[in-house]
Amino acid sequence: MKIEIQEHLIRVLSAFDEPVDFNKINASLKHQYKDRSLRRWLSELADKNLIIKTGQKKGTRYQIITREDNFLNNQQSNLESIHNDFSRYLGVSARKAIDDIRRPLFTRSPVTYNDDWIESYIPNQTFYLPPDTREELSVIGISNMSNERAGTYAKKIFNRLLIDLSYNSARLEGNTYSLVDTEKLIIEGISQDGKLDEERVMILNHKEAIRYLVDRAESIAINPTEICTLHYLLADGLVNPNYAGHVRKEGVRISSSTYQPLENPEHLTRRLGTICEKAAAIHDPFEQSIFLLAHIAYLQAFIDVNKRTSRLSANIPLIKHNHIPLSFNDVDKDYYASAMISIYELNDIHALTDIYCFSYRRSCEHYKITSEVVGFDEIRVRYRSQRREMIRAIIQKQLIGDELTQFINNKAVSSIPAEDVESFKISLHDDLISMNPAQIQGMGITQKELFHWLKLK
Repeated sequence: MKIEIQEHLIRVLSAFDEPVDFNKINASLKHQYKDRSLRRWLSELADKNLIIKTGQKKGTRYQIITREDNFLNNQQSNLESIHNDFSRYLGVSARKAIDDIRRPLFTRSPVTYNDDWIESYIPNQTFYLPPDTREELSVIGISNMSNERAGTYAKKIFNRLLIDLSYNSARLEGNTYSLVDTEKLIIEGISQDGKLDEERVMILNHKEAIRYLVDRAESIAINPTEICTLHYLLADGLVNPNYAGHVRKEGVRISSSTYQPLENPEHLTRRLGTICEKAAAIHDPFEQSIFLLAHIAYLQAFIDVNKRTSRLSANIPLIKHNHIPLSFNDVDKDYYASAMISIYELNDIHALTDIYCFSYRRSCEHYKITSEVVGFDEIRVRYRSQRREMIRAIIQKQLIGDELTQFINNKAVSSIPAEDVESFKISLHDDLISMNPAQIQGMGITQKELFHWLKLK
């Protein structure tokens, strides 16, 4: 069973407060799967201890164990088969590089930034990704919107992209928020009395940076200004204001590595310009993407948040070309850290390219499922007036956090048939995540009210 189908079934079962029979589950799924397949998948979830299955034959009932134990709230543990032996997704060269940098620190020689590595890279002549790999990624990453305006595909799957990329990029930095908690935070924001911590700020900053990237897909260019803007959005509130969006003026050190990045701000600025100039000249979007992912992190131009900036920068060419974005799905954070250290100390790209290709294949599987179900949405059409009325009330009353959740729950239960409540709430949340001035036309909402509400979020 694909992970996306598991996730879908877990979402549906999470909506029920008591054990439910097969028919109720099938009805909630709108009979989109064959009965035989659905029964098999439910049994598989029970075998994996993700749900409880009780009774026999017509008396069989299914129930979520707990919110903490379900698939969405513990994605990493449910991917144990991947993470317990992530090395099997890496080639021989990648495994050798990782073995080399996992030797004791005192046995590895100190190194600093190697100018020759980037100077020897000639756009469209040098390649980190082999021809067959670039061709494969181009085939699996193509969308049905390749001829549309830049960013069209990313906007189609925007809500899912926003959550997945925020979650995975933060996870690779050691953030402990689950996928469910990340989704809730992005949808509901922070209530006025809600506590902020570094992990929450990290996720909310990803939200703003990804929104910026998608909204500016047509005009965004690969240049130092845009890279610094992404850094500012990702680092705001996490570093000294003088360093957010600016090349650092002091030295940094990389934990668990002998790599000593450059310290001179003029040299850092000049090399950031070189990276952007070479990246902008690359024709293939996937080669462009992996180049940015490697070299922005390698330079360490900023006081912190360098790898997060590199991960979002790597999505610029993909989003501009309406390819499926890279969300770093299912990447083992320890192997990712090792891949980056192999770049820092050895200038060896093999581990990072293998991880990149593995995760891109996973992203494509995930978003193609998401894209296929985006189309005629009966719930949105049937309850359009109720949805818009609730959005108007939410924004005019400036509801966020717990007040927002309570309002949605109360209004949905009182105005929407019980069998459609959960689907309606998902549709409403999708709108709230992406709310912008174009969407408030005809709702009686002023732009001032909208902007104030967005600021509160």
